[in-house]
Amino acid sequence: MPDAKPDAHQLRRQILDLTRQFYAQAHKPAPYKQGGKIPYAGRVFDENELVSLVDSSLDFWLTAGRFSARFEKELAAYTHHKHALFVNSGSSANLVALSALTSPLMGSRRIRAGDEVITCAASFPTTVNPILQNGAVPVFLDAEVGTYNMDLSRLEEALSDKSRAVMAAHCLGNPFDLDKLVSFCKKHELFLVEDCCDALGATWDGKLVGTYGDVATLSFYPAHHITTGEGGAVLTSSALIKRAAESMRDWGRDCWCVPGADNTCGKRFGWQLGDLPFGYDHKYTYSHVGYNLKASDMQAAVGCEQLKKADAFVAARRKNHAYLLKALSAYDSYFILPRSLPKANPSPFGFVLTVREDAGFTRNEITAHLEKSGIATRLLFAGNILKQPAYRGTKHRVVGELRGADQIMNNSFWVGVYPGLGQAQLDFMIERISSFVKQKKN
Repeated sequence: MPDAKPDAHQLRRQILDLTRQFYAQAHKPAPYKQGGKIPYAGRVFDENELVSLVDSSLDFWLTAGRFSARFEKELAAYTHHKHALFVNSGSSANLVALSALTSPLMGSRRIRAGDEVITCAASFPTTVNPILQNGAVPVFLDAEVGTYNMDLSRLEEALSDKSRAVMAAHCLGNPFDLDKLVSFCKKHELFLVEDCCDALGATWDGKLVGTYGDVATLSFYPAHHITTGEGGAVLTSSALIKRAAESMRDWGRDCWCVPGADNTCGKRFGWQLGDLPFGYDHKYTYSHVGYNLKASDMQAAVGCEQLKKADAFVAARRKNHAYLLKALSAYDSYFILPRSLPKANPSPFGFVLTVREDAGFTRNEITAHLEKSGIATRLLFAGNILKQPAYRGTKHRVVGELRGADQIMNNSFWVGVYPGLGQAQLDFMIERISSFVKQKKN
C-alpha cells in the first residue's frame, strides 16, 4: 500500500524546518573582519523571524490577520498602552496620530486648519509634515546642541491663542524633559504627541517615553530598534483617540470591523449618519477624511519575533553608546559629546558628535574620512528644516533665531550603535576618529 501523502499541516512543518536550515546557510551573520563595512544601522534577526514570515505567507492572508492582532496586543502591553495600531511606516504613524487630533471626536479641543502646533526646527521631516498636511501651522522652537531635543526654555513665547498641541521627537532615542513639557501642555490644555520613532525602550524618571503624552508613535524601518521592514505604530491609552486614529488609518471609515469580519457593532444596517439614508451599510460609511495606511500580516509576523528581542536590543544599544562615549570623551575639546538629562535613560538610536567651531577641521572632512574607511555616517536628519527646499513658502512661525538648529545642520553627524555592532567594529570606529583628530592636531 503506498504511503499516504503528507497533509497541509505536515507540509507546513517541513517548510518551516527547511526555512530554519535556509537561514543558517543564507543569512547567518559572518564574523566582522577589520576593513569591512560598518553600517550606521541594520536589521538584526535570526531564524525565528524568517520562520514567522514564511508561516504567515503560507496563510496567504495578505492584509491584517492573526499576526497583526497578536502584534498589536503584545506591542500595547510592551509599551504600557491600552491600544497599539500597526501602520505601514513611522511616518504614517505620525500622520495618523496628528490627524486623529483633528477629528470631531476631540470636541472643542480638535485641531483645525490655521491652528498652531509647537515643534522643533531640527527634526526628521515627518515629525513636521503632518502639521502642514492637516492645514495647521508649525511653530518652531530651536534645538539644544548636546541633547538635540527641542529647547523648552522658550515654550511660553511659542504659545498663542491658536496653540492646540505640541508634537516633538525624542531625538535619537534621548528623552526630552517630559516633566516640563507635560506640565506646559496640561496648563494650557494642549495635546502632546510624542514621536518615539527613535526611542523604543527609552525612559524618563523610570517610566517609558510615549506614555506621558496623549498619543505616541514608533517606526519599524530596518534602521530602528525593532523592524518589520516598513512599518510603524500609533500608541494611546485613550479610547477616543484610538477610535479616531483607527478610522484615519482605515480609509476614514466609521466601521471598526477587522478585515474579513462583518457586523461587529450588531447593527450594520441600522445606522443613520451624516446625510445618508437610514440603514446605509456601516462598512461603507465614512466619518473622517482618512487614508489606507495599514500594514500586512507578514510584516506583523516579523514584528512578533522582533518584539521578543527588544529588551536585548535596547541593552546592546546602551552598551555600545556608553563604550563610544567613554573612549571619545578624550576628544571633547574637538567635539560636543552627547548628553542626556538626569531623569533620562536613553535608548540610543545613534552616537552623535558635533564638531566644535575651533576644532581645526570641519564636519564634512571627518565624515569623508570615516566614509572612506568604510564607516557609515549620517547627518542629524533635516538639520534646520526651514533651510530645506520643501519648506520654502510654507506657513509657519519661528521663536528665536534657531542658532542650535543651524549649528546641528552645519556641524553634527552620527555613527551607529545598533546591536549588530560588536567591540571590534566600535574599536575601529574609535581608532579612525582618533587618528583623524591626531593628524589634524599635528
